[in-house]
Amino acid sequence: MTLSGTAHLDHARSSGLALSLDHVTVRYDSVVALDRASLEVAPGRVCGLVGTNGSGKSTLFKSIMGLVEPTEGDISIGGVGISAARKSGAVAYVPQAEAVDWDFPIGVRDVVMTGRYGRQGWMRRARRGDHEAVAEALDRVGLTPFAHRQIGQLSGGQRKRVFVARAIAQRAPLLLLDEPFAGVDTTTQAALTDVFRDLAADGHTLLVATHDLAGLSQLCDEAVLLQRQVILHSTPDEVLRPENLARAFGASAESQEVS
Repeated sequence: MTLSGTAHLDHARSSGLALSLDHVTVRYDSVVALDRASLEVAPGRVCGLVGTNGSGKSTLFKSIMGLVEPTEGDISIGGVGISAARKSGAVAYVPQAEAVDWDFPIGVRDVVMTGRYGRQGWMRRARRGDHEAVAEALDRVGLTPFAHRQIGQLSGGQRKRVFVARAIAQRAPLLLLDEPFAGVDTTTQAALTDVFRDLAADGHTLLVATHDLAGLSQLCDEAVLLQRQVILHSTPDEVLRPENLARAFGASAESQEVS
């Protein structure tokens, strides 16, 4: 089954779940990175992913993207398996940091266009739909005036928005974001939060790994505490209760900055 554009979102809605993990275990030799992790997220939700370094957040993302094969368990996106979901462009990923040569002579618009490569065939020939998706993505993140600027000439916060726009241009129903607020100022963080909420309102589902506990309730509809297992999947307010944070961080509530 091959889907494109809004058909991705329609299928995710009709399937009932945007993302499902059923007792997923991932081992790296003798190390258990995920241990029978189960999670269900409905379409149109922003789900925060909270845990310490080494809690399995990166492994969880890699498993959803099909880059790591679970030892046990099943994963589906919009009701279909990982392989079919990837082929149809059903998932987009924004890493915490990009390995980029900032001096390379490439403009903002061209970087965002790389998000369309999976739909362009081997010749990478952009069509009308590609140009429209890129223009819409740039508009969403407020970078239309910078479309032709060289990527290295942007501020750190603007660069982050470029790569968010690249993911948006894919028009995938599921977006994975790894620490999207790392290294950005409060103005950029507020702007990106609005972008993410708007995407969810349009039916996209966002899984956001974040250390920003203070902004969790404003950003997310729900949140997950991860420590190799899904310890708790509930509302942000419930996840932020001191006794629950202590289960994931192994520390008292006083050491967590949630004010």
